[in-house]
Amino acid sequence: MSIYVSEPAAEWYKKELGLKSGDHVRFFARYSSGGGLHPGFSLGISVEPPQHAALRTESGGVVFFMEEQDEWYLKGYKIEVKYLPEHDDIIYEYSPE
Repeated sequence: MSIYVSEPAAEWYKKELGLKSGDHVRFFARYSSGGGLHPGFSLGISVEPPQHAALRTESGGVVFFMEEQDEWYLKGYKIEVKYLPEHDDIIYEYSPE
């Protein structure tokens, strides 16, 4: 399991969420009618410091992480967060590890 956030995606988060270097973004599993990697769940985000981070990466001076209780969501997968300039948005790409 791993998280990768491209530098342009990190800059997008900084712009959209008003982040600065040293801030933290948590990825977590949340109930959803849509689907991401698992039916009925999608990836949520929040700006908060880690308590018990299972996964973490740094990009653009921001720490992106997932807590231990949410790591089941990525079990056996890696996530790549990329910026789409044509949409001024990001995309989450999952692939088996």
